[in-house]
Amino acid sequence: MSVLSLRLPNSIHRHIKEIASQEGVSINQFISSAVSEKISAISTEDYLVQRANRANRDEFTKILSNVPKRTPVNGDEL
Repeated sequence: MSVLSLRLPNSIHRHIKEIASQEGVSINQFISSAVSEKISAISTEDYLVQRANRANRDEFTKILSNVPKRTPVNGDEL
């Protein structure tokens, strides 16, 4: 495991301390989890952009043309 020295404004440190305490975790665990969530969000966005760049609109339209035309279920009209 790596060690990282991190400088934070006092207000952010105070918020982290409060939230970590409410969640019943250490500040280290809270920050580690927050960074992991951010990495996951960025990685997911990158993955979706890559997938979108590989998309083929003609193929998509062809697949959609096979969907049967039905009246929407109540509540799904919009």
